[in-house]
Amino acid sequence: MMLPFEKEATRVAFGKELLDLGRKNPDIVVLGGDLNKSTNANLFGNEFPSRFFDFGPAEQNIMSVAAGLASTGLIPVVTTFAVFGLCRPFDQIRVGIAQANLNVKIVCTHAGITAGEDGASAHGIEDLALACALPGFTVVAPSDSVETVHALRAAIETPGPFYIRLYRPASPVIHKSDYRFKLGQVDLLRNGNDVTVFACGIMCSIALQAAEELGQQNIECRVVNIHTLAPADEDAIIRAALDTRAVVSVEEHYRHGGLASILAQILARKLPVPMEVVALDGYTESGKADELLFKYHLDVPDIVAAVKRVLKRKQTP
Repeated sequence: MMLPFEKEATRVAFGKELLDLGRKNPDIVVLGGDLNKSTNANLFGNEFPSRFFDFGPAEQNIMSVAAGLASTGLIPVVTTFAVFGLCRPFDQIRVGIAQANLNVKIVCTHAGITAGEDGASAHGIEDLALACALPGFTVVAPSDSVETVHALRAAIETPGPFYIRLYRPASPVIHKSDYRFKLGQVDLLRNGNDVTVFACGIMCSIALQAAEELGQQNIECRVVNIHTLAPADEDAIIRAALDTRAVVSVEEHYRHGGLASILAQILARKLPVPMEVVALDGYTESGKADELLFKYHLDVPDIVAAVKRVLKRKQTP
């Protein structure tokens, strides 16, 4: 059963909110990498050309300049595709931004395999691992357009380096307009006592659809949105694991270094419970986003199967 979600692209919501924030805060400057129409940063650039800088495909330079701008008290927002914003300039981010703990906000669109037809070279499946490996970085993977707006506001208001992960296609809007976002705290999307499904990004809506299907089979899934991966809400994660005694991690990212790795570290230290992982095992290929999610086992049937596997290993206290 498909839940009746409307759809909106997170990158579109980002562009609109960035422009609105720019009108309110003259300290915001935006740096782009020749993809400003795709990221929707061109909206900001059209209205504030003196606060907008397009470097073309020179992402290492973008990060170094962003560090310099942040050191003067400005709030630089760097925006490009995930593969170009994290993978290519990682050394500049590490040395120039993370080690100096500068107030740079990196917002990357076209993350994961839902970049689709752009192909494997443009599919950012390692970005969360790279960002979470940087001490001092706050890492956020919004689940929809509503949460994207809140995440961007929080990033601008909160000192320190941020990475926000966004997507190319329109995706289901799972939050209402009165949603109250809390940075660093999990978001309970659905309650249930049999198993907890932890998800991030656009996989939250797919996890909800899987939970709906499992509910018809008398399996009640708790669905928890881990929008803030770093720092993770360890207490809430442990509470959910303690209540259900079985967990499934779901992400549109390589299985190493992202949400599954974060959950495994927390649970191994504090509350070992059976855990299954729905994630990518490697690079994919060019294709439509929905087809790629299905082919590479990031769809409703895959979450349903993972839940049933983990329940077979569940031990009652």
